[in-house]
Amino acid sequence: MKSKKFYIKTFGCQMNEYDSNKISDLLKSISFEKIDKMDEADCFVFNTCHIREKATQKVYSDIGKIKKIYKNKPKPIFILAGCVAQAESSIVFEKSDYVDIVVGPQAYHKLPELIEQFIAKKKKQVDTNLSVDDKFDTLQHLDSKGSKVSSFVTIQEGCDKFCKFCVVPYTRGPEFSRDSKNIIDEIKALADNGTKEIVLLGQNVSSYNDSNISLAKLIKKIANLKEIKRIRFTTSHPNDFDDELISLYSEEPKLMPQLHLPVQSGSNKILKLMNRNHNRVNYLNLINKFRFHRPDIQFSSDFIVGYPGEKDSDHQDTINLIKEVGFSLSYSYIYSQRPGTPASNYDEIPRVTTMKRLEELQSILLKQQLEFNHYMINKENNVLFENKTQDEEQFFGRNQYMVPVFVKNNLIKAGEIKKIFIQNASRNNLFGKLA
Repeated sequence: MKSKKFYIKTFGCQMNEYDSNKISDLLKSISFEKIDKMDEADCFVFNTCHIREKATQKVYSDIGKIKKIYKNKPKPIFILAGCVAQAESSIVFEKSDYVDIVVGPQAYHKLPELIEQFIAKKKKQVDTNLSVDDKFDTLQHLDSKGSKVSSFVTIQEGCDKFCKFCVVPYTRGPEFSRDSKNIIDEIKALADNGTKEIVLLGQNVSSYNDSNISLAKLIKKIANLKEIKRIRFTTSHPNDFDDELISLYSEEPKLMPQLHLPVQSGSNKILKLMNRNHNRVNYLNLINKFRFHRPDIQFSSDFIVGYPGEKDSDHQDTINLIKEVGFSLSYSYIYSQRPGTPASNYDEIPRVTTMKRLEELQSILLKQQLEFNHYMINKENNVLFENKTQDEEQFFGRNQYMVPVFVKNNLIKAGEIKKIFIQNASRNNLFGKLA
């Protein structure tokens, strides 16, 4: 096969970023060259997110932009991967005749074969098989030359929770936990390439279980690797934490004191309508358990505003929960109706109401984020440095709470953990000097 240049764009979450890295490795294995200039590509890959309507619209809008760029050039091979591909399958070809290959998140390991078939037959290809076993068997044999100080590793995929607003069970399939030995082997390879921090990924990562090796036991195994200095995991469901995992925060210093713990709503009525299978008391008790074992732990969360059936009193319940917990970072969105989910049959709340509620909620969340960052001023933070900024004026890293930290110092090296005295803070970043 003649060498081709490919451009890949990632939409959505960290799992999509992990998948995009693996897709890049796959294409490199068949002599494709990754490039950063989209006007010079022979092949495009859009790895997509379907979690909200705007994300899907953005994908098709960007396809149109590529089509315009190549109006007077030979048409590149266009691959639509990820969750939009899984949800819409061959319907994609009806929405955009520019797409040549559609491949779901559990089938992208077949891309070399699909590309070969497309080139040979000049016929559009689609594979949205949800069987995950073959994928990881293929991926573990890939040669990855990437070197990152902090690396994502997918350990679990899919979800069995069936929250009524969520497409994940339909786009990623049922819960699947990777073989723990293969995970450790992947992390060892990453460590050999300079990785110091591992971020374990899953749609429901806290449900990980491989032959009675729980997430807690897996973390302990990773912590035994001396090259790995920090461990994090995301995203979790509040119902899947056992005492072993909770107490690990007081036992394992490599496990960072920051946890993303989505709650979605502070209203028991709305949580029940969502089929979350937890209530606000469960959630707050879990928060308190973590704080008992790790007093300095910080939490981030997700909130859906304007879920069908939400009243002003339900919204106030969410506001009250936010004030009670105090989050260092959070993500909030207006409810987005997703085709095929149970909630898509419910009546939506007027936009003017949801926008008002979102603005109120976000103002409190952003205030909490700013207050937390300002709390860091005049304190020492342990910062894992990753790289220089583009202008090479500052070195960039993240503290134990995952907050970006910038330092002007030419002696810092990527992969080093340094004590940094925080001098200033913005809503999103901290600024400091060597302590």
